[in-house]
Amino acid sequence: MRICRFNSDRLGVIEGKEVLDVSEALKCIPAVTWPLPPGDLLIANLPQIMEEIDRLREEAKRLPLDSVKLSSPVANPSKIPAAPVNYLKHLAEAQANPETFHQQHVQKIHDVGLFLKSSSSLAGPVDGVRLRYAERRNDHEVELAVIIGRTADRVSREEALDYVAGYAIGLDMTLRGGEERSLRKSIDTYSVLGPWLVTADEIKAPGNLDLELLVNGELRQRANTRDLVIDIPTLIEWASSFYALHPGDVLMTGTPDGVGPVKPGDKVTARCEGIGEMEIDISLA
Repeated sequence: MRICRFNSDRLGVIEGKEVLDVSEALKCIPAVTWPLPPGDLLIANLPQIMEEIDRLREEAKRLPLDSVKLSSPVANPSKIPAAPVNYLKHLAEAQANPETFHQQHVQKIHDVGLFLKSSSSLAGPVDGVRLRYAERRNDHEVELAVIIGRTADRVSREEALDYVAGYAIGLDMTLRGGEERSLRKSIDTYSVLGPWLVTADEIKAPGNLDLELLVNGELRQRANTRDLVIDIPTLIEWASSFYALHPGDVLMTGTPDGVGPVKPGDKVTARCEGIGEMEIDISLA
């Protein structure tokens, strides 16, 4: 199932080139009071919501896909863990260009571990990327994003994929410079997620997906997730050994080589096999 959030928090399911408005399914989310539980309530209740979607599907209002505005399919992640230099060719390009990639940050993932992006950096295709410090280099990084479906605390690699709700395309934007990686990557709109969530049952082999990124129609990045240095189950095992992952947490799995700058007015197209594609406009903050 392909589940989207569109047009000011409507809930939709994608069928071909149409969006079915199944917002009524949100009524099955139980009422909660302060303090709210950690994570995203939609993702935490996704199995029940999917049952409601199936019930509503036949009579749901249908809208042309190209007529709606797509937001991030996850609204409230508690955190966005991310894997640095998780493709060998990206590590090589970073090591070869010390003027752009500060060498204090260019180390093997096994040595530096994961980092966290602020949840406030999350955006959807409709939001675009709004560049800050536009006089500095701002780079695109396409990634497979993994959405956690239930609380995962010190889970094993063998069980890790059982905790996945689904997958989406991630655009991990980064401001180049000497500051800590988490600071430069946590700018508002610098974590784009979309165009929708594809539930885990539809992605049988997340470790073998083609992905690519184009800027203004020019191919910049192309790879397959089989080239990851640390695969998805191991990333989940590793992250959950340090902190509990909650429903809706978004794991950015790393970007391949071909990372490059964007400027205001550019249009980024990101694609991933089994998921689809999303277009993101680049503008000034």
